[in-house]
Amino acid sequence: MKKKTDLILGMLFAGATIIFVVSFLTNDVFFNWAFERHHNVLSWYIRPLFIIPMVYFAFKKSLTGIFASIFALFTSMFWFPAPAASSPQVLEFLAYEMDYLKGTWTVPKILMSLSVPLFFFMLLMAAWKRNWKWLLGVIIGAAVLKFIWSVVFSGEAGMSILKPALLGLIVCIIGVSYFYKKYKQTDKN
Repeated sequence: MKKKTDLILGMLFAGATIIFVVSFLTNDVFFNWAFERHHNVLSWYIRPLFIIPMVYFAFKKSLTGIFASIFALFTSMFWFPAPAASSPQVLEFLAYEMDYLKGTWTVPKILMSLSVPLFFFMLLMAAWKRNWKWLLGVIIGAAVLKFIWSVVFSGEAGMSILKPALLGLIVCIIGVSYFYKKYKQTDKN
């Protein structure tokens, strides 16, 4: 793909992601509709897997692929139907998340929330520069911090993300390791 086309398509996906996030945070009907579907834990399992295409496209320096992957990650919270029933821990954790997102935005909360774009930046820069140790460190660090944040701020309910977070982390490490080995083999040839 030509660089200009890649830039234009990448910016369209970045814009679509911003529109999604703003709509999600400002439109209560959309917010509630999306969160009903986010109760389906399949969305919890699929979301970390989008790190693999983000890394791949950053490695390939494709803005379209990067921002399409980010858009897919954010929107995947509502790809699955609302479940008929959810565990009490899932309900409690998501109630906390909903309160967090809809509550008053204080300076500490804004600073903490900036860790999400910081994570994306660090992840993408590590892959873009092909710094494999930094990349693995960012992925592992993000998973550990997400888990700690979930447990510290939502208590026992935060344990509900342990399985999806660990499985996502394992799959991401395997995916990055695969790309690393493939890159090393190509580099030798």
